[in-house]
Amino acid sequence: MASTRETYDFAIIGGGLFGAYAALFLAEKGCRVVVVEKEKQLMAKASIVNQARLHSGYHYPRSIATALMSDDNKARFTRDHQAFIHSSFDKYYAIDRYGSLTDGAQFERFCNFIGLVCKRLDKHPSIKLDRLEALFLTQEYTFDPILMANFYRQRLKEAPSITVLKYHELEKAEQDTNRWQMTLKDLATNTSKELLVEQVINATYANSNGVNRRFGLSDIPLMHEISEMAFVTSPQLKDLGLTIMDGQFASIMPYGLSGLLSLSSVAYTHHKVAHSPLPQFDCQTINTDCRPDFPSICNRCIARPASNYDKMKRQIQLYLREEVQLFYLGSMFTIKSKLKANHIDDGRPTEIAILRENPRFYCIFAGKINSIYEIEKVVKL
Repeated sequence: MASTRETYDFAIIGGGLFGAYAALFLAEKGCRVVVVEKEKQLMAKASIVNQARLHSGYHYPRSIATALMSDDNKARFTRDHQAFIHSSFDKYYAIDRYGSLTDGAQFERFCNFIGLVCKRLDKHPSIKLDRLEALFLTQEYTFDPILMANFYRQRLKEAPSITVLKYHELEKAEQDTNRWQMTLKDLATNTSKELLVEQVINATYANSNGVNRRFGLSDIPLMHEISEMAFVTSPQLKDLGLTIMDGQFASIMPYGLSGLLSLSSVAYTHHKVAHSPLPQFDCQTINTDCRPDFPSICNRCIARPASNYDKMKRQIQLYLREEVQLFYLGSMFTIKSKLKANHIDDGRPTEIAILRENPRFYCIFAGKINSIYEIEKVVKL
């Protein structure tokens, strides 16, 4: 029986961007890697359902650690992904007069401390300033999630030492002396296979605890949200991004090189919240194929929430002049997760925990896309 088992140096559970990058990094170091993805396509969830913001740190005046990590990795990420970076637009951050958790002076001091471009303005042809305490011209880029996903899918396909198993479920895992024995189910054929691997990396993001439990390991303290990203076009805003800080406000940004604008709102983007270790929502009683320990893709779900676009639009229009037009094209939905400890300061650090030694098991909980390189600092070859 042992001779029929496939053997690898590393198994990576989760085929999002963090899992894809980890696989390529390990393959370049001479490792034999298997990537296990439960969906029929790699990078079909949070890797593409986001605002495509290439964080420089501006977004986190209440979390210096996240801001520093974002800015620290930005130059390398931009260099490595230059073909997918949109930098030729003006990006503004603004402070609302009412209800903001950061005032203009604090934001300016924060930018100066981090070393970020931040120029205060007193007028703009498309942005209304009557609701704003301060408006700043900054420097922040976006990336194209769709083009980047296609790029990484192709790189994984071409890597001879990487095996990608899509539409496979991890049924169980146990320790076999100094290796992990994993049993996978091929969801297309309903057949099983066994793998023996030296080390495992859990890069499943929203399903981190579901995978940890299959290995008999502890939960990490997470909360989860079903989130909506709306997409619009605007003749007046095609070369502009605007983020209102810092609280229950909104942001509109170019969605990479697509010509679309992504629109999000702290108040209206998140439809449902689960404070449980697993992403457990009432809509899973309607779509029983989506389980707390096996969450599905929200975009094609019959039970996904109704769009909040109208509310998002009304909110962002508080800061736009009357002649600015927004044309709605549609929305995408996904489960977003974050560490409970960062609920207060809104931080999004990337944490890589080693939950077991001999055999080693890592759990990547990804913060921002810039930090895909953090695995290089932790993994043991």
